[in-house]
Amino acid sequence: MESDALSGPKALGAFLRAHRERVTPEMLGLPTAPRRRTSGLRREELAQISGISATWYTWIEQGREVSISPYTLARIATALRLGHAERHYLFTLARIADPELEQLQETVSAAVLHSVHQIRVPCYLLDLTWNMMAWNQQAETLFNGWLNQANTPNLLHFMFFHPQARTLVSNWEDRARRVVAEFRAETSHHQGTEEIRAFVRNMTHNSEAFHHWWKQQDVMAREGGERTFNHPQQGELHYQQVTFYPAEHHGLKLVMLMPLP
Repeated sequence: MESDALSGPKALGAFLRAHRERVTPEMLGLPTAPRRRTSGLRREELAQISGISATWYTWIEQGREVSISPYTLARIATALRLGHAERHYLFTLARIADPELEQLQETVSAAVLHSVHQIRVPCYLLDLTWNMMAWNQQAETLFNGWLNQANTPNLLHFMFFHPQARTLVSNWEDRARRVVAEFRAETSHHQGTEEIRAFVRNMTHNSEAFHHWWKQQDVMAREGGERTFNHPQQGELHYQQVTFYPAEHHGLKLVMLMPLP
């Protein structure tokens, strides 16, 4: 198998071609000729629907190194009638952020939001910029003084702006450095979006510590491992952190803290 079979411009072109050939003119309300040679869309038809030149679209499908804007790719995805998983795969191949990511995240199902309350250990749901979308009573007890008071709780805001973080989180400096590196890694495909740029500008402008570690360019994958908290009422607490990613909600993550002896 060639090295570019699963990634790169060639893979992007092959994916687009395969899905173009599955879409019929009738599906998009286009007229069909009696002796049409292909059952799928022609390149020229897809290019016209997507608002780009046929030549440029042909270059994309041929796997040439051309620049594609997120909004152009979004129009192509819409024209091809791509499902959620197919659309996500398309933008991953192109290595650009989906401009509809924010809209997709706003439609989080009630089942996902309520799932945290079915878990008996501290559990919370984070979005792309680490806003707390939902949390259970156990998490509120652990983060007492923050989760039960903040209007729009954000985990990074807590780590760098809330005075309780430096006492509650054991070895705060090392944990804060790691979460910055994890945040950089998680948002690597979305740092061109205005949402991420604005969030990082706010963090770097208002937190000297965040600014310092952001400039280090460290990147770390979110890993499990032991998390220790110095709770004001319950004393020293030890947890094993486990993170899950709900299906069809690629910008969300479900974090559980499993108690350790």
